[in-house]
Amino acid sequence: MFFHIILLSLSFLAKGQKPLCHIMESPEYPLLSKDGDVTIGGAFSIHSDVTLPSMSFTEQPKSLTCSRLNLRELRFAQAMVFVIEEINRSSSLLPNVSIGYRIYDNCGSRFLSMKAAMALMNGQELTAPEVCSGQAGVQAIIGESESSPTIVLTKTTGPFYIPVISHSATCECLSSRTEYPSFFRTIASDYYQSRALAYLVKHFGWFWVGTVNSDSDYGNNGMAIFLEAAKEEGICVEYSEKFDRSEPAKLMKVVDVIKKGTAKVIIVFVAHIEMNILVEQLILQNVTGLQMIGVEVWITAVNLITPTSYNVLGGSLGFDVGKANIIGFADYVLKEFWDTALPCTLLEDNASQAENDCSKYKDLIPFKNYNEDISELRYVNNIYSGVYALAHSLHRVLKCTENKGCEKKQAIQPWQVVESLKKVNFTTKTGEQVWFDSTGATAAKYDVINWQRGPNGEVLFKQVGYFDASLPPGQQLIITDKHIEWAGGKTEKTRSVCSESCPPGTRKAAKKGKPVCCYDCIPCAEGEISNMTDSNNCEQCPGEYWSNAERDKCVLKVVEFLSFTEVMGIILVLFSLFGAGLTLLVAILFLIKKDTPIVRANNSELSFLLLFALALCFLCSLTFIGQPSQWSCMLRHTAFGITFVLCISCVLGKTIVVLMAFRATLPGSNIMKWFGPPQQRLSVLAFTLIQVLICVLWLTISPPFPYNNMKYYKEKIILECDLGSAIGFWAVLGYIGVLAGLCFVLAFLARKLPDNFNEAKFITFSILIFCAVWITFIPAYVSSPGKFTVAVEIFAILASSFGLLFCIFTPKCYIILFKPELNTKKHMMGKMASKSL
Repeated sequence: MFFHIILLSLSFLAKGQKPLCHIMESPEYPLLSKDGDVTIGGAFSIHSDVTLPSMSFTEQPKSLTCSRLNLRELRFAQAMVFVIEEINRSSSLLPNVSIGYRIYDNCGSRFLSMKAAMALMNGQELTAPEVCSGQAGVQAIIGESESSPTIVLTKTTGPFYIPVISHSATCECLSSRTEYPSFFRTIASDYYQSRALAYLVKHFGWFWVGTVNSDSDYGNNGMAIFLEAAKEEGICVEYSEKFDRSEPAKLMKVVDVIKKGTAKVIIVFVAHIEMNILVEQLILQNVTGLQMIGVEVWITAVNLITPTSYNVLGGSLGFDVGKANIIGFADYVLKEFWDTALPCTLLEDNASQAENDCSKYKDLIPFKNYNEDISELRYVNNIYSGVYALAHSLHRVLKCTENKGCEKKQAIQPWQVVESLKKVNFTTKTGEQVWFDSTGATAAKYDVINWQRGPNGEVLFKQVGYFDASLPPGQQLIITDKHIEWAGGKTEKTRSVCSESCPPGTRKAAKKGKPVCCYDCIPCAEGEISNMTDSNNCEQCPGEYWSNAERDKCVLKVVEFLSFTEVMGIILVLFSLFGAGLTLLVAILFLIKKDTPIVRANNSELSFLLLFALALCFLCSLTFIGQPSQWSCMLRHTAFGITFVLCISCVLGKTIVVLMAFRATLPGSNIMKWFGPPQQRLSVLAFTLIQVLICVLWLTISPPFPYNNMKYYKEKIILECDLGSAIGFWAVLGYIGVLAGLCFVLAFLARKLPDNFNEAKFITFSILIFCAVWITFIPAYVSSPGKFTVAVEIFAILASSFGLLFCIFTPKCYIILFKPELNTKKHMMGKMASKSL
């Protein structure tokens, strides 16, 4: 029916006709009204519930029945009347122009919101010539409080370009100037509040939350923005539920989800009426101890305070618009408003007439002296600013001046008021600057409110911070944590996590199928650390560093080398010194017995040179112990190579002498003149010089050098000598092997020569041990890690040196010390002589 009237009106306006319009026989009358030169409409949910009559479609529907008085909305109506009266008394603003008002009660119903909109546009007469002639019944409308009814109101009045100014409709959807070109609001959109909620939750370190919102434009849009901002801030949402006041089943489901959830922080983005019924159900279900995070609609709603509601809402945090001290409003609320709005209460001389006149105000009279929420003038201040904005707009449209007043005869078109509203910029008596941005909203500024117990047990809405969207990022939200009272009356901040924080030394690993806030704590791998709580990744330590046992710090790697102070090093040093000392004792013994046949046999010079070489072999192993340096690396391998060649050269010389000595005993043989002492010394020198030349080339081309080996062990550094040129190293070893092999072959050939004391047998055995040691050394050397490589090399040097010493010199020492009777030339040559006979 109402849309039919609108379409009919538009049709006549398009044709330029001005018909006389008739409206329904039972016009909608405002709850509060006053005539004036210009009229401002108002729409508030002064009652919260409405009872729908039965629709028989055979008769005209009966009027809707409103119930459950909403004192908060009643205060909004009082504020609108107060501001209008204050402006009417002003001599500077709209001089000689009075403002009238028509305030409707929509009872929280979208249907009644549309009905009120139609009544405000058409007037309340049975005929409405104004609307049919293009003249609206009101110049502007203040309201509604909630977003969904405001959308209905704005879309209804939109085709007529009638400005609507809301004091608390915050849905971001209303920011569209294409859909709502004549909508304004003295509050910021939920785009800012929703994001501020995400910043607040992150500020307190709550990354595991639940969300509940009204199933309406306000709740759905606001929650959608919050969820997007929460995702950007790394906040996880365990559940996101919504319900409508008319759906008890959904409400019960929401409460059940809250009870079963693990999140201890709940973002409650619901309208004021929904909050009332949600709290009632939470009380019935004994759901307490949760940290409620609220929005401006309910965070300072006085009617939410009941003897039991604090168990649910105590410690709640949320945002609300700033409050202001409006001078004279408290006195007006308690006396002047009621005297003006309820004139029937003054008819004391005629009780029957008063009863008839007051019938439509019967729900309001009991609250005539209600003053509990006078201190919380937050949305009242928005209404105050909105009405003043309209007054300044009308002042401009009517071309008012202080001297001449206003041009009353000028017809006011709604679009003129809209265009004028876009340009208003003034400061109210409360010190607040009022202007509208490109979306028709004001600047986003909120107080952070905390529900606390006062000293006398009363509930206080204490400001603990603020949010100002005009400030730079990072400075917009300021909160004083120490002044906050937390849920359940606790002094410590509520914890709400899906998983406990991962300590340093671990990293977070997401659980499959769970939000990112649900994770396991995995210890960092060896060589990696995390030095912060809740690290997403472990960092690799730099090359020379390694993780400590706790995996929270990089420490220098343990440097390892074969040291003189460790057990292995001490043992090897003792064996080396023991070998060198034993060799010295043998040399002393041989020196003492140098004239005996067993010492003189087979060239005593080679024996002493061999003992000297063996002593050097034992001592050169000491160069492999200790921290490697440039000089020690070059010395150890060259000293080892040269001393061992010297040693094998002497053994080779002794072997050749044995063979040549046997040949020299044959008749007519003169071969020994080619293998006398000079030739023996020269051969030893020549063989040794070849090794010296190989070592010089090695040191010249690519010498060994100290090297920090981090390949074998990740947790420690092995200090070792890099070979430089591997070819040089294996050339040194190869040359020693060639000489040892040649020596072994010759000694093997001479092993059965007819002597009582055949030295070739002992040389063969010694070289066999020598070769066995070094053949075993090669795979052990290649496979041994770290300092054990050096130990294997030292062991090979000592083992081969002891093999040569024991096999060649032990039999001689035994005869010298324990069998001196055998140390005679006769005995030495006895066997050979008998064979010759």
